[in-house]
Amino acid sequence: MKRIVLFLATNLAVLVVLGVVTRLLGLDRFLGAYGLDLPALLGFAAVIGFGGAFISLLLSKTLAKFGTGAQVIEQPRDPSEAWLLDTVSRLASAAGIGTPEVAIYEGEPNAFATGARRDHALVAVSTGLLQAMSREQATAVLGHEISHIANGDMVTLTLIQGVVNTFVVFLSRVVGFAVDSALHRGDSEYRGPGVGYLLTTLVCDILFGVLASLIVAWFSRQREFRADAGSAALLGTPQPMIAALRRLGELQPGALPRNLATSGITDRPAWMQLFASHPPLEQRIAALQQPRG
Repeated sequence: MKRIVLFLATNLAVLVVLGVVTRLLGLDRFLGAYGLDLPALLGFAAVIGFGGAFISLLLSKTLAKFGTGAQVIEQPRDPSEAWLLDTVSRLASAAGIGTPEVAIYEGEPNAFATGARRDHALVAVSTGLLQAMSREQATAVLGHEISHIANGDMVTLTLIQGVVNTFVVFLSRVVGFAVDSALHRGDSEYRGPGVGYLLTTLVCDILFGVLASLIVAWFSRQREFRADAGSAALLGTPQPMIAALRRLGELQPGALPRNLATSGITDRPAWMQLFASHPPLEQRIAALQQPRG
């Protein structure tokens, strides 16, 4: 329940902040007496599109800890936590990034990395994953998450999300205005957006949003292949990552909050692969088994 409340409260706060920003900049008045002001609309769309994406990125560590109940390890309480801290530190040093915060949370097998900056990120691992995997397999998963950070995947995906969000907002309102204008053709003067504009914009927001999610999901799947390859490079061999993926295939990955859905382990049914943030495990294994040049 707290995850749902947090999700709704965060999104409401983001909408309020972005609404105030666009009002202060005068970008919310893109529908004027002379019709559609395209520069103002583009500015409005960019603020909404990039603003929401970057606010979510900046809050990602805080939301991740709260949403999963992850506890950052300050001082290891047992040999397992000491091993986890040492392994993450060693992999981060090999990847050339600052050591991220390391956290553990109760749950089924899963792990994720998040954070706005490469040198101040967060890696979280579930108790289920540590219990279900060997040390070598768990090290490979940690190498995968460290590679996400080293590759700047969180920022890259945020930029992509911002771009597609901007186009969704912009194009939906252009189409909405075009439909509304056609419905009011012959009127002596423009009286502002009508029902045609509102309904068309709403429908286009949904349709273009679905298309945008396909683009974001495709980029997300590509970054998973790169992170797998990054883990193999950090460990000097792809075999531990292959073993970890095979082990994952035998397990049921734990659910993550919506804002972390692209960060953790997933393996969706074939018919949903176009919307999946992760490629099928067999494809990831096949990619790792390819000879490297």
